[in-house]
Amino acid sequence: MALTYKTSGVDIKKADRFIKSIKTLGGANIGGFSGLFKLNLKRYKEPMLAASCDGVGTKLKIAFWLNKHRTVGIDLVAMNVNDLVTCGAEPIFFLDYISTTSFNLRDMQEVIRGIILGCREAGCILLGGETAQMPQFYKKDEYDLAGFALGVVDKKDIINGSRVKEGDLIIGLTSNGLHSNGYSLVRRLFSKNYIKRNQNLFYKPTRIYVKPILKLNSRIKIKGIAHITGGGFYDNIIRILPKGISAHIDKNSWPKQKVFKLIQEKGKISDKEMYRTFNMGIGMIVIIDKKDVEKTKDILSLFKIKSYIIGNCLKGKKTRIIIK
Repeated sequence: MALTYKTSGVDIKKADRFIKSIKTLGGANIGGFSGLFKLNLKRYKEPMLAASCDGVGTKLKIAFWLNKHRTVGIDLVAMNVNDLVTCGAEPIFFLDYISTTSFNLRDMQEVIRGIILGCREAGCILLGGETAQMPQFYKKDEYDLAGFALGVVDKKDIINGSRVKEGDLIIGLTSNGLHSNGYSLVRRLFSKNYIKRNQNLFYKPTRIYVKPILKLNSRIKIKGIAHITGGGFYDNIIRILPKGISAHIDKNSWPKQKVFKLIQEKGKISDKEMYRTFNMGIGMIVIIDKKDVEKTKDILSLFKIKSYIIGNCLKGKKTRIIIK
């Protein structure tokens, strides 16, 4: 029998069926070599484009174990748009990359359904993407994901932490559990069967903070925003602090979720390691003037997001994150 691309492991017809199905799922106008987007520049005096690129890490392994793929589609969008909004940018479109060995149409459709849901929650569109079939590269029915998001913000409205000063307060926005970080450690601690039995703890979609943050920023002046992802509190908050300003975090100022207590007890993990690896129940922080606290909490509550004053900013010789 003559060798074909299909016998080599690449099924172009199945990929075509997948592309056509995306349109029925409410995705982008897919089919061209690139996606086109009309940018309304009238809204901005000096428009600045913001871009992000991210994946969902080894949380994909949990998706494979549970055979639930919509969640990681939402995660893929969330990890990108939550990064974008930290500078005050409004996400306008999203692109995805899916790479797989064996093309499972159902699983891929579920991923796309999640991506579409995430885009709707973030107020942006799925502009396009790429699906690559790579025979023998991954295990059967496994895949990898990458996402790309573009946003826009007026230059005068960029949030970069430069206005953060002594006395400003740090507000923590609650997370939806682990989000998409720390899963390599989680999989070392807990068996596949245990995670499957307790998937309500270990497998929730990452919360998308775009709409509440944009609404909040339209009502008050947010001075700094940090997305608490890989690197936890220590490696993310430090990125938005001016030289000589430290963030003091009171770790007892918000209730800890069960999953983090379970991980820490099971692994006998130190507090410092926990706060460097996980979000510990706080998915995003905003730094604001103390006069804006009540307004901030009221606005976030409209989006059903619980928030807490978790710390404050102090002046010192060094810029540090102090958690006590």
